[in-house]
Amino acid sequence: MTYGICGLSLVPLREVAQFDAPLISEVLYGELFEVINTKKKWSNVKLADGAVGWIDNAQYIGITDEEFAKLSKQEPKTAVDLVEFILKDNDILFPISIGSTIENCAFLGHRFEGQTSGVAIQKKNIPQTAFTFLNTPYRKGGKSPFGIDEAGFTQIVYKLCGVMLPRTAIEQSALGEVLSFIEESEPGDLAFFDDEEGTIIHVGVVLENNYIIHAAGQVRVDRLDQTGIFNVEKNTYTHQLRLIKSIV
Repeated sequence: MTYGICGLSLVPLREVAQFDAPLISEVLYGELFEVINTKKKWSNVKLADGAVGWIDNAQYIGITDEEFAKLSKQEPKTAVDLVEFILKDNDILFPISIGSTIENCAFLGHRFEGQTSGVAIQKKNIPQTAFTFLNTPYRKGGKSPFGIDEAGFTQIVYKLCGVMLPRTAIEQSALGEVLSFIEESEPGDLAFFDDEEGTIIHVGVVLENNYIIHAAGQVRVDRLDQTGIFNVEKNTYTHQLRLIKSIV
């Protein structure tokens, strides 16, 4: 067994093979991944976005190289509502999250009757899609409307608009074209922020009129200028701007 598929709503990807270990990321319904090695109860896996961690062996289905190759060639279809439902045998429902990979539904023996987004890249839809997650609580490693981190937020938003991004803010910052000034940016571009050592630690989606939507405590909208993110409620800057990039 060298590959796997997630047949559950949401599976934690952990730093080490322990149930109380911190999250690295989450595996959404229908996602494919590589199985690096397997222990008695755990598997070390690598997701398509490059994230590597451990998942419970009881929470995924092993697939062959041939099945993986066939499934990988399908046209992408992504669930677009915050919470949708898959129909199992006897029309039993179970929920899945926005961003789930729907093209693998038939392989899993399930049915899906909701709406999906396809492969067309839609930059104009990025800000509106980002607002879908407004007030979602921050959760390190999360990438669902029940808890999401900064890079998980931008990753899912871009996926829904036809663009696949890597999992971390640092990796995402390596993509696209650098913009010299905020005035050059467009709604849907990504702004990146660093710490005192110059390491990129945060990312958000640029909006119109010098605003940004990002995950900090919760998915929220704040002011953005050449210094960084200004939180009006706290009357202070919370993040230091490093660069703005046009990815699409």
